[in-house]
Amino acid sequence: MATLILPGEWVKNWEKSGKHEFVQLCKRLTEKIDHGCQIKDVQAALYELCWQGVQGNLKLDLVASVLGEMMELRDDMPSILADVFSVLDLETVALEEKHKRDHYIQLVGACLIFVPDAILKERLDPETLESLGLIKQAHQFNQKIVKIKTKLFYKQQKFNLLREENEGYAKLITELGQDLSGNITSHIVLESIKSLIGCFNLDPNRVLDIILEVYESRSDQDDFFLSLIKSYMCEALTLCHILGFKFKFYQEPNEETPKSLYHIAAALLHHNLIELEDLYVHLLPLDSAIVEEHKLVISEAKQIARKLVMVVVPSDKSEDKEKEKEKEEEKIAQPPDNQKLGLLEALLGIGDWHHAQSIMDQMPSFYATSHKFIALALCQLLHLTVEPLYRTAGLPKGARGCVMHPLKNKRAPKPAESFEDLRRETFSMLGYLGPHLAHDPILFAKIVRLGKAFMKEYQCSEGLDIKDKMETLLSCFLSIADQVLLPSLSLMECNACMSEELWGFFKLFPYHHRYRLYGQWKNETYSSHPLLVKVKAQTVEGARYIMKRLTKENVKQSGRQIGKLSHSNPTILFDYMLSQIQWYDNLIGPVVDSLKYLTSLNYDVLAYCIIEALANPEKEKMKHDDTTISSWLQSLASLCGAVFRKYPIELAGLLQYVTNQLKAGKSFDLLILKEVVQKMAGIEVTDEMTSEQLEAMTGGEQLKAEGGYFGQIRNTKKSSQRLKDVLLDHELALPLCVLMVQQRNGVVFLESGDKDLKLVGHLYDQCHDTLVQFGGFLASNLSTEDYIKRVPAIDVLCNQFHTPHDAAFFLSRPMYAHQISSKYDELKKAEKGNRQQQKVQKYVAACEQVMTPVHEAVMSLHPARVWEDLRPQFYATFWSLTMYDLAVPHAAYEREVNKLKAQIKAIDENPEIPMNKKKKEKERCTALQEKLQEEEKKQQEHVQRVLHRLKLEKDKWLMTKSTKNETITKFLQLCLFPRCIFSSIDAVYCARFVELVHQQMTPNFCTLLCYDRVFSAIIYTVASCTENESHRYGRFLCCMLETVTRWHSDRAVYEKECGNYPGFLTILRASGFDGGQQANPLDYENFRHVVHKWHYMLTKASVHCLETGDYTHIRNILIVLIKILPCYPKVLNLGQALEYRVHKICVKEKEKRPDLYALAMGYSGRLKSQKVRMVPENEFHHKEPPARNVTPASQQNGPGTTGKPATAMMKGEDGFSEDGDRGKDKSQTTKPVNKANTAAAKVTTSNGNGALNSIKTIKERDDKEKSGKDKKEKKEKTPGTTPETKAEARREKLREERAGKDERAVREGKEKTPKADRDKVKAEEKNKDDKTKAGNGESVEPSRERDAIKESKSKEKGDRSAVAGCRKSPVPRSDVADTERDHKRRKLDSHSSPSHSSSVKDNNNDPKESASKHHLNYNSVARSKSRERELEKNELENAVGRSKEKKEEKERKERKRDVGVGEREVSLEPKRRKDENGTNSSKNSQCESPCDSPLSVEKEKSKRSKSSSKEKGDSAKPERTSTGGKKESRHDKDKSEKKEKRDSSGGKEEKKQSSDKHR
Repeated sequence: MATLILPGEWVKNWEKSGKHEFVQLCKRLTEKIDHGCQIKDVQAALYELCWQGVQGNLKLDLVASVLGEMMELRDDMPSILADVFSVLDLETVALEEKHKRDHYIQLVGACLIFVPDAILKERLDPETLESLGLIKQAHQFNQKIVKIKTKLFYKQQKFNLLREENEGYAKLITELGQDLSGNITSHIVLESIKSLIGCFNLDPNRVLDIILEVYESRSDQDDFFLSLIKSYMCEALTLCHILGFKFKFYQEPNEETPKSLYHIAAALLHHNLIELEDLYVHLLPLDSAIVEEHKLVISEAKQIARKLVMVVVPSDKSEDKEKEKEKEEEKIAQPPDNQKLGLLEALLGIGDWHHAQSIMDQMPSFYATSHKFIALALCQLLHLTVEPLYRTAGLPKGARGCVMHPLKNKRAPKPAESFEDLRRETFSMLGYLGPHLAHDPILFAKIVRLGKAFMKEYQCSEGLDIKDKMETLLSCFLSIADQVLLPSLSLMECNACMSEELWGFFKLFPYHHRYRLYGQWKNETYSSHPLLVKVKAQTVEGARYIMKRLTKENVKQSGRQIGKLSHSNPTILFDYMLSQIQWYDNLIGPVVDSLKYLTSLNYDVLAYCIIEALANPEKEKMKHDDTTISSWLQSLASLCGAVFRKYPIELAGLLQYVTNQLKAGKSFDLLILKEVVQKMAGIEVTDEMTSEQLEAMTGGEQLKAEGGYFGQIRNTKKSSQRLKDVLLDHELALPLCVLMVQQRNGVVFLESGDKDLKLVGHLYDQCHDTLVQFGGFLASNLSTEDYIKRVPAIDVLCNQFHTPHDAAFFLSRPMYAHQISSKYDELKKAEKGNRQQQKVQKYVAACEQVMTPVHEAVMSLHPARVWEDLRPQFYATFWSLTMYDLAVPHAAYEREVNKLKAQIKAIDENPEIPMNKKKKEKERCTALQEKLQEEEKKQQEHVQRVLHRLKLEKDKWLMTKSTKNETITKFLQLCLFPRCIFSSIDAVYCARFVELVHQQMTPNFCTLLCYDRVFSAIIYTVASCTENESHRYGRFLCCMLETVTRWHSDRAVYEKECGNYPGFLTILRASGFDGGQQANPLDYENFRHVVHKWHYMLTKASVHCLETGDYTHIRNILIVLIKILPCYPKVLNLGQALEYRVHKICVKEKEKRPDLYALAMGYSGRLKSQKVRMVPENEFHHKEPPARNVTPASQQNGPGTTGKPATAMMKGEDGFSEDGDRGKDKSQTTKPVNKANTAAAKVTTSNGNGALNSIKTIKERDDKEKSGKDKKEKKEKTPGTTPETKAEARREKLREERAGKDERAVREGKEKTPKADRDKVKAEEKNKDDKTKAGNGESVEPSRERDAIKESKSKEKGDRSAVAGCRKSPVPRSDVADTERDHKRRKLDSHSSPSHSSSVKDNNNDPKESASKHHLNYNSVARSKSRERELEKNELENAVGRSKEKKEEKERKERKRDVGVGEREVSLEPKRRKDENGTNSSKNSQCESPCDSPLSVEKEKSKRSKSSSKEKGDSAKPERTSTGGKKESRHDKDKSEKKEKRDSSGGKEEKKQSSDKHR
């Protein structure tokens, strides 16, 4: 027994204070009993007191006196004390200490005064009673107890049936069955029943049974019979036993318990006449049987689901179906009689929710409501509960609704009058009902409408207290939606109305609440209910059936089936459909078309399912090669674009998902945004635009829509409006832009750690393209106010959001255009003036007002030194304008207007179109035509205003405090290069802007230098581009080349557009210096030389990239070459060099990298088709005919290393570095050979800026050359310089050199060195030979004049002998002429402005480029030399004619073939010139070119003797023989043999020539 411990102080001070404290404690405890507390606390206190007395801690008389006082507190205190004594009796009997037992007996004896003997005899042990003297003998007492119990419990005391009279029962039934409508009450009837029992000796229990039977038959008289039973009965257990016997009677097989019995049991329970626990045990089946049945149902459901998922053979499938049908029939034939459920139904019917809830709690979840009659009973109770609230809040306007009569039962749940009342019992009832609300669609609709009414009230609620209550109610409604509404919808058979009704409720939730509900519905609900498990399996089977048969032809029929299936179970259906689409992307079109029969709720669920599929963590978003995005992601992205465009689905969730992915640093899902914007707004981002499309994109919005995109975008107005609204409502426009901008760099610097470079480039491009596309959408769809409100200032974007400048201006540009337009309109309204000049002035004023803050803001973007050269005004102007501002695409407008006219004509001629449709289409085309014309006119006026504004601004753009070279560098670095790779239109804009700045005659802007820098150093730019940036960069180069080609093609055009423009002045110096000579414009011929140099530099860069072997270099340069193909290559030998390199790529990459192979093959085919338009080099720019003392390479390609353009591209396996060094050495040694060369070399020393130096010095040099030639012709030949003596000296020199070469070749053959070392040695020796030849002014066949001069002046001139010999004719010049020429050369060499020298130091990054020099043309010198060579050639031919011996003729022909390219080119006969134009552009330069390879002399002879039709072999053969030590040694051997032949034939030839001369 629980004890209440008495404090020790109370026991010690019992008489003083302890007794008083104990009494007070007992009083308090008894008062608590009166207020409903338990009696055991009082018992514990008494027990503790008695135990202290038994132990001897307190005197027994003191304890007895206190117990006596306690008796006054309660009437039942003696009984309580007897219970305590009973416990102590049991405890003390078991104790070993006898004194404690004695103390106990004494204590009880002392209490006999106030505790009755009868109570003690009931409670205490007989032996204790004997000790107390209350009984005489314990043994006799026990016998007496047994007899009494037998008599009470086992002896039947029923009345004998013979003593009962049937008349009494008949009168009883008459009394109970009488009409109760009058004044008859239960009290009157009860009195009559008592009289009948007494009179006819009736059994009271049988009377009670008859009362219940009559009540069962008259169940409508609840009040009468319940009051009768209540007054008749004294014990509930007896009534419960009688009811139990009745229920047991119906538990036999094939017996059905009547509903009336359930009703009276429920009524008795409801009025607390019986206890549920007492009656429950009489009912069947047992709870354990119910649990087993539930488990069996679940297992059957899972088995059915497995069977539906499994593939079954047709025969087995039919057998299984038959078995299932048989089982179902058996179940229908023998329904189990569940008395507990019957009682539950009756309880629900009378509104006893309390007892009904107790019964359902003892069963498995939703077991009771899974039976339809229980569910309907509960639904009926819910109808009655929500009816008043529904009438006031949920009933739609105009609807009457069905009248519901409330229950008469006052104890039934109270009807809800407010939303707060729903929390009492309604939500609980719905929770027990669960998915089985599907049985009552009307109640479903009522609950949904109440939810809608609540959400409207919730959205309008204000105040903290109200808000808290509403939040609680909101969570309740969300729970009901999750646990009741959505599962119930799954069990409804294709009820589209309920789906739409539910959407009316759900659409008031934020999308994240809805998506959470859908997630629970899809992933958890279906596994919690056996019925839903079956439904899920059936839905999957139906979806599989439909998707197998879905095609474009049966979209309508399949769409209806999909709609029917989706009304109830959209999550399961869409999950399966999306899984199929991820595998088969050709299903996207039919699936999208088939979704037109869905409800609004289904569309929303589809959006959730798509997002869940995209976010699936088990799926990799990259393919296994880790270089491309997975096809499933691409398929889902395409589906997103198509579905969201065609159907009214909310986009917020999808856009927020993309935003969250970007915040997490994941850029794969930008593909989704790209597709959505493209499909919904019709804005495409592609670098594969045709030139016509690109031209259309520079016009207005109407022209863009008609001619700028691949697809039709007519019907995107609604979808683009939806997209705009979502972005504005959820404030996602700017965050998406900023995150995309930041993610561009994140792709490279954060994500790219373990990713393939190709994938990184693809992700970067995707991120950038989506940014351009999304920004374009915002610019064209957002209003001026919305755009300005959301896009911050340029300095905030760059400094706070860390946005790169190109992207920041891209986002801000539409804002500036909007602001300028608005301000311009304001100014026009303020001052009404129609004159064009006034309008332009207002426009300029508007621009100043809007752009001045921008000029100040951009100052913070770059260091202060930048603004020393570029003014902020120029910088902001460049970045704020677009192609729309610079030019009107008249051709594009005209093209689209003509298309519309043709369309109208075709409509008129088509007889099949109905007249009304014809009229409508014609009106549409005419309206569109007028819009385009109006738009063109508007753009024309706008462009004129912009150009006028630029004309006013241009003088303030460039304030160069350093060199023009540095100004151009800053312009390229900060403006041109970042923007030209931003988009295709920006690429065109950059090229057009450079041309515009040139046309405006902008001070301090060197156009020539700008173009030179763009074309001269493209290797690093190309190498650092992604694939799409390469397309844009190629387009930019193409536009730049188009301008250059236009100027190059026609002298008149050049003179008109460039002749007197400041951009073509060629002296570079800082503004603050006065040094140097006056700048002059570049003349047309020299410009053509410069253009050739640019073409050469492009070729050199292209070959370098193609030969690196790096994937990115090769891919990017091929893309760039494809883009610039219309303008490059134009020179035949450059084209051949490129063709050969590209052919190598095709062969090499065919198996290794198929994408490179495809690119190279595509370019190769296009290049071959362009070959017919290529021209020889001497037609591309007017070349100076080669001098006799210059190496053969310089004959084709000009002086010095300017021969490299033609030959650099035909280099074999050797790297560029060796050839570059060789070229550099040659340029240094042959610099004095020709003054033109010197000047050209001087011009081209800094990053390809060479064509830009002083023209004045070139003109002076031309004048002096002419005067030198006149003097030379007047002089007489001296004996020492006759042709014979020169030829003799030349042959002797050749013999010595060749002998030295043969010795080296023999040495090389004997040394056993590795191949790589031998190659290296040979290359070095070859370089040495070339340098020696160049330094001595020699070629393969030196001219006779040069040898003679060399002998006569070698001592006087020293190293300058090559300079003098370079320009010599058969008549030697005087010393005075040589001195003047040397002085002029020194003047040219030393002439350089400070800016030029600094630019050489700062910007000469590429030693190869610095070695390249331009040709300069001098016609007078060429003509004089040509005449001299004519004479010599004629003399040689006369000598051949006079020769009589065949042997001598044969040797002379052999010698002539061996002379080399230089001697054969001397002849300027028209026929020979014509032959050489087509074929020798690449052959003649092989001696010094970067592709110089050790060809055998035999092959050279055969090649030279062939006609121009065999060009391809010319470029291929040097490559095949360029490596290998054996070929080298054989080559040397052949050379030595032929040298001997030439020596032997040379003597004979010399004699013949001398005799010819004398004649």
